[in-house]
Amino acid sequence: MNENKNFKKISANLVNWLKDRVAAAGADGAVVGLSGGIDSAVTARLAQKAFADNVMGIIMPCNSSSEDREDALLFANKFGLDYIITDLSGVYAHLLDELQKSGIKGNKMAEINIKPRLRMTSLYYYAASLNYLVIGTDNRSELKIGYFTKYGDGGVDLAPLGSLVKHEVKALARELNIPEKIINKKPSAGLWSNQTDEDEMGFSYQELDQYILSGEAEAETKAKIERLAQKNQHKVKAVPIPERSDIFDE
Repeated sequence: MNENKNFKKISANLVNWLKDRVAAAGADGAVVGLSGGIDSAVTARLAQKAFADNVMGIIMPCNSSSEDREDALLFANKFGLDYIITDLSGVYAHLLDELQKSGIKGNKMAEINIKPRLRMTSLYYYAASLNYLVIGTDNRSELKIGYFTKYGDGGVDLAPLGSLVKHEVKALARELNIPEKIINKKPSAGLWSNQTDEDEMGFSYQELDQYILSGEAEAETKAKIERLAQKNQHKVKAVPIPERSDIFDE
């Protein structure tokens, strides 16, 4: 599916896009959350190409696997990226304990979605302190079905990968010399042990990408994709507000 795509040119175009957007905002650089996955690695490398030393990678373990931290460090050390490790495990446990004192026991998703929202808060702390923007890692495949946490990993200033489906991100990663260990790693949000994106979605990224680009998919897969897209469309749209004509007699 990557035939005739010039990923060297795509990389250059995305770097220029980042430069233009950050400059227009009056910011000096970029903050990127480093998860140890391919999307964050590609995003951080593009930001590094755009802003050189004015990029900060933030590694934010939150009861996470040690492999994710190791892979984030593998990337940062290979490319000489400045980084900070902010362990949110204790903050998460304390906040969850305080919330449950209300007597309301959260379900699994309510509890784990606290993690990306804590990470978002941390990223904006560093970004505001450095006069940087928060550069997100969501790709087109994830955006299509709303596979991200609202006001969590979806809470960003710029999303340079937002027009690339997953397999295009992988091809771009090879153009950028991202370590093969990270490229070949099973995609995961890292929110619980042994979680993978494809198991949770119920279909593969290959099937999702093909459907996005061509409209072709098995009937069952197509139905799943469209069901998720419909259910999660609120994540990618502006917050609804009523029209004045609906509430005022004017």
